[in-house]
Amino acid sequence: MPIHRRALLPLLAAPLLTPCAARAQGAWPDRPLRLILPYTPGGGTDAVARALGTRLSAALGQPGEAGRFPVVVENRPGAGGNLATELVAGARPDGYTLLMGNQGPISVNPTLFGRNLKVNPQTALDPVAMVAETPLVLVAGPGTRATTLAELIAEAREKKGQMNYASPGNGAAGHLAMALLLQQAGVEATHVPFRGAAPGLTDVAAGVVAAMISTLPSVAGLVQGGVLRALAVTVDKPVESLPGVPTVAETLPGYRATAWYGILVPHGTPEPIRARLEAAILGSLDSPELVSSLGKEGAVPYPMPGEAFGRFIATERARWAPVIQAAGITAD
Repeated sequence: MPIHRRALLPLLAAPLLTPCAARAQGAWPDRPLRLILPYTPGGGTDAVARALGTRLSAALGQPGEAGRFPVVVENRPGAGGNLATELVAGARPDGYTLLMGNQGPISVNPTLFGRNLKVNPQTALDPVAMVAETPLVLVAGPGTRATTLAELIAEAREKKGQMNYASPGNGAAGHLAMALLLQQAGVEATHVPFRGAAPGLTDVAAGVVAAMISTLPSVAGLVQGGVLRALAVTVDKPVESLPGVPTVAETLPGYRATAWYGILVPHGTPEPIRARLEAAILGSLDSPELVSSLGKEGAVPYPMPGEAFGRFIATERARWAPVIQAAGITAD
């Protein structure tokens, strides 16, 4: 019996499928996934990654095999997060290597490092989904007499740039959040970078440095113990665990800054795989267990599909670039 021309076309086209596209149609995953993150174990990003990895492994399991192929978290710190970005960007685009991206490596480093950046996240990575965000908190110690943000701004204006503030390092979320605050307030202060939040907060508590913006988990115990004063939170509504602490926006309208987390994959990852990852991540964010795990790190779910996440990243880059330039922030 003759073969109809239309029936023959799919047979002729089949050999043209690329290996990646062909694999995307098969059973995926069939081995463990790697979730790379740019920081050391024990921090907020690490905790968010491990909580998500557990849920993601279950969500991606084949029928009757939930959790068979784990999501293995790998910490690859260094170069302001660029080492992890480079590792994932250079990995095979097959859906088995993921990046836990956040504000610094993804939206800040292209401006901060400029031509010295080996990999451009915008072209080397494809966004899959936004996962969570966490508020930051402005705290003060005995190095300032301020008990409110307005008083801190007034004191900074009095001291004409001589007031100092700490950060976990150049370009860190806390550094940029304070730079934005100072620019909106029209005052100057001296930046004192540390290698991590803990040593910076220690010096704020000792009165060596006046103030610092840091993540909620890093300051919660110090505030509750009366060691530090929480002057304001950087999100646009009060934080339940810090009752009575106002937002920065109540003093500086329009101000908002957070630390955020999202998943990206190497550019060129087949769309069926990227879409399945997106659905699994967004579905996992409804889990009470994951919500609870995020809450312990001061984070809240911030579900956003890949396309919207990509626009968000672009907006963040455009937003922080002038802040970095105006503050004269450079890489370490």
